[in-house]
Amino acid sequence: MPVSPFPRILLLLIFFITTGFSVKAQTLSPTDQICGRWMSSEKNLLVEVYRESGDYRAKIVWFKTDDDSKRMDEWTDKHNPNPALRERKILGMNVIKELEYDPKNRTWEHGKVYDAKSGKYWDAAAYLTKEGVLKVIGYWHFKFIGRTMTFKKVS
Repeated sequence: MPVSPFPRILLLLIFFITTGFSVKAQTLSPTDQICGRWMSSEKNLLVEVYRESGDYRAKIVWFKTDDDSKRMDEWTDKHNPNPALRERKILGMNVIKELEYDPKNRTWEHGKVYDAKSGKYWDAAAYLTKEGVLKVIGYWHFKFIGRTMTFKKVS
Protein backbone atom coordinates (compact mmCIF):
# COMPACT_ATOMS: atom_id res chain seq x y z
CA MET A 1 0.00 0.00 0.00
CA PRO A 2 1.53 3.41 -0.95
CA VAL A 3 2.34 5.91 1.81
CA SER A 4 0.42 9.16 1.56
CA PRO A 5 2.58 12.33 1.30
CA PHE A 6 -0.11 14.25 3.21
CA PRO A 7 1.48 13.96 6.73
CA ARG A 8 4.86 15.19 5.39
CA ILE A 9 3.26 18.09 3.54
CA LEU A 10 1.25 18.99 6.63
CA LEU A 11 4.40 18.95 8.78
CA LEU A 12 6.26 21.13 6.27
CA LEU A 13 3.35 23.55 6.10
CA ILE A 14 3.20 23.82 9.90
CA PHE A 15 6.96 24.36 10.03
CA PHE A 16 6.92 27.16 7.45
CA ILE A 17 3.92 28.87 9.01
CA THR A 18 5.40 28.85 12.51
CA THR A 19 8.84 29.86 11.26
CA GLY A 20 7.30 32.67 9.23
CA PHE A 21 5.36 33.97 12.20
CA SER A 22 8.37 33.88 14.49
CA VAL A 23 10.51 35.77 11.95
CA LYS A 24 7.75 38.33 11.49
CA ALA A 25 7.41 38.78 15.24
CA GLN A 26 11.16 39.32 15.54
CA THR A 27 11.19 41.97 12.83
CA LEU A 28 8.26 43.81 14.37
CA SER A 29 9.70 44.32 17.84
CA PRO A 30 8.05 47.23 19.64
CA THR A 31 11.15 49.38 19.33
CA ASP A 32 11.43 48.99 15.56
CA GLN A 33 7.74 49.18 14.59
CA ILE A 34 8.37 52.77 13.60
CA CYS A 35 10.92 51.71 10.95
CA GLY A 36 9.91 51.72 7.30
CA ARG A 37 8.49 54.09 4.74
CA TRP A 38 5.61 56.35 5.72
CA MET A 39 3.37 58.56 3.56
CA SER A 40 1.89 61.72 5.07
CA SER A 41 -1.89 61.95 5.28
CA GLU A 42 -1.72 64.87 2.81
CA LYS A 43 0.12 62.51 0.40
CA ASN A 44 2.81 65.13 -0.18
CA LEU A 45 5.69 63.63 1.81
CA LEU A 46 7.27 60.18 1.98
CA VAL A 47 9.84 59.56 4.71
CA GLU A 48 11.91 56.56 5.61
CA VAL A 49 12.36 55.95 9.33
CA TYR A 50 15.39 53.90 10.35
CA ARG A 51 17.54 53.16 13.36
CA GLU A 52 21.15 54.24 13.47
CA SER A 53 23.55 54.33 16.42
CA GLY A 54 20.78 53.54 18.90
CA ASP A 55 18.38 56.31 17.91
CA TYR A 56 15.68 56.67 15.28
CA ARG A 57 15.92 59.00 12.32
CA ALA A 58 13.88 59.84 9.25
CA LYS A 59 14.92 61.08 5.83
CA ILE A 60 12.89 62.49 2.97
CA VAL A 61 12.42 59.96 0.18
CA TRP A 62 9.86 61.87 -1.90
CA PHE A 63 7.91 65.09 -1.65
CA LYS A 64 5.47 67.14 -3.69
CA THR A 65 5.17 70.91 -3.81
CA ASP A 66 2.72 73.29 -5.46
CA ASP A 67 5.67 75.05 -7.11
CA ASP A 68 6.52 73.35 -10.41
CA SER A 69 9.47 75.64 -11.15
CA LYS A 70 12.00 72.98 -10.06
CA ARG A 71 12.35 69.23 -10.10
CA MET A 72 12.24 67.49 -6.74
CA ASP A 73 16.01 66.88 -6.72
CA GLU A 74 16.73 70.61 -7.28
CA TRP A 75 15.15 71.90 -4.07
CA THR A 76 17.72 72.97 -1.46
CA ASP A 77 17.68 73.85 2.22
CA LYS A 78 17.70 77.59 1.44
CA HIS A 79 16.20 78.66 4.79
CA ASN A 80 18.88 76.98 6.90
CA PRO A 81 20.45 79.48 9.33
CA ASN A 82 23.87 78.00 8.51
CA PRO A 83 24.92 79.41 5.11
CA ALA A 84 27.15 76.37 4.52
CA LEU A 85 24.06 74.10 4.55
CA ARG A 86 21.80 76.15 2.28
CA GLU A 87 22.85 74.24 -0.83
CA ARG A 88 22.16 70.74 0.54
CA LYS A 89 19.36 68.88 -1.18
CA ILE A 90 15.98 68.46 0.50
CA LEU A 91 15.61 65.03 -1.12
CA GLY A 92 17.46 62.53 1.07
CA MET A 93 17.88 64.99 3.94
CA ASN A 94 17.40 63.76 7.50
CA VAL A 95 14.47 65.59 9.06
CA ILE A 96 14.14 63.62 12.29
CA LYS A 97 16.98 62.63 14.59
CA GLU A 98 17.67 61.43 18.13
CA LEU A 99 14.31 59.76 18.79
CA GLU A 100 14.62 57.21 21.60
CA TYR A 101 12.15 54.45 22.35
CA ASP A 102 10.38 54.70 25.72
CA PRO A 103 9.17 51.15 26.55
CA LYS A 104 7.04 52.33 29.47
CA ASN A 105 4.86 54.57 27.28
CA ARG A 106 5.53 52.75 23.97
CA THR A 107 6.48 56.05 22.35
CA TRP A 108 9.57 57.58 20.80
CA GLU A 109 10.77 60.66 22.68
CA HIS A 110 13.51 63.30 23.02
CA GLY A 111 14.03 63.75 19.28
CA LYS A 112 14.41 66.71 16.97
CA VAL A 113 12.46 67.42 13.79
CA TYR A 114 13.76 69.81 11.15
CA ASP A 115 11.38 72.14 9.33
CA ALA A 116 12.98 73.02 5.98
CA LYS A 117 10.40 75.76 5.36
CA SER A 118 11.64 77.74 8.36
CA GLY A 119 15.14 76.31 8.82
CA LYS A 120 14.39 75.47 12.46
CA TYR A 121 14.64 72.37 14.63
CA TRP A 122 11.81 71.56 16.99
CA ASP A 123 11.51 69.00 19.77
CA ALA A 124 9.92 65.80 18.51
CA ALA A 125 8.05 62.75 19.76
CA ALA A 126 6.20 59.98 17.93
CA TYR A 127 3.76 57.19 18.63
CA LEU A 128 1.75 54.57 16.79
CA THR A 129 -2.02 54.40 17.12
CA LYS A 130 -3.85 51.09 17.56
CA GLU A 131 -4.62 51.27 13.84
CA GLY A 132 -0.89 51.45 13.00
CA VAL A 133 -0.89 55.13 12.08
CA LEU A 134 2.28 57.07 12.92
CA LYS A 135 1.80 60.39 14.68
CA VAL A 136 4.83 62.70 14.82
CA ILE A 137 4.61 65.73 17.08
CA GLY A 138 6.84 68.75 16.55
CA TYR A 139 6.79 71.13 19.49
CA TRP A 140 8.69 73.71 21.49
CA HIS A 141 8.87 72.64 25.15
CA PHE A 142 5.19 71.60 25.42
CA LYS A 143 3.68 68.81 23.31
CA PHE A 144 0.09 69.96 23.79
CA ILE A 145 0.77 73.13 21.76
CA GLY A 146 2.77 71.37 19.06
CA ARG A 147 1.89 70.34 15.54
CA THR A 148 1.10 66.70 14.76
CA MET A 149 1.73 65.08 11.40
CA THR A 150 0.02 61.82 10.50
CA PHE A 151 1.58 59.05 8.38
CA LYS A 152 0.49 55.67 7.05
CA LYS A 153 3.00 52.91 6.47
CA VAL A 154 3.66 52.03 2.85
CA SER A 155 6.45 49.47 3.36
